[in-house]
Amino acid sequence: MSNGQAIRGARYGHTNIIAADWRRLADFYAQLFGCEFVPPERDYEGADLARGTGVPDAAIRGVHLRLPGHGANGPTLEIYSYPRSEERLPSAANRLGLAHIAFEAEDVAAARESVLAAGGQTIGEIVTW
Repeated sequence: MSNGQAIRGARYGHTNIIAADWRRLADFYAQLFGCEFVPPERDYEGADLARGTGVPDAAIRGVHLRLPGHGANGPTLEIYSYPRSEERLPSAANRLGLAHIAFEAEDVAAARESVLAAGGQTIGEIVTW
């Protein structure tokens, strides 16, 4: 429960995604949604990373992608891969945790088909209300 005071200077920065193949997922977002690579590629390991992630002997590689429509200082997707990863649970709309990332599109049905053609998957159907 909050004490009623917002954190001064808080601003959304990024969303982190852990992928089996960070380059493949980064290319997916860049090609389909126009996300832009924010150099440099990241390659981190060591005691500070292990302490910060809680993963013993942690090592990560990846990149930040600037989200479209928010300008040069807008938020990013941070996409990383670990050499050793935990198994992923099956997708479910009601599973606790990050449920989805939403992009606006002029033609949602066409965008959905592009995502599926590029290897994305669905959970439900397109509905409006």
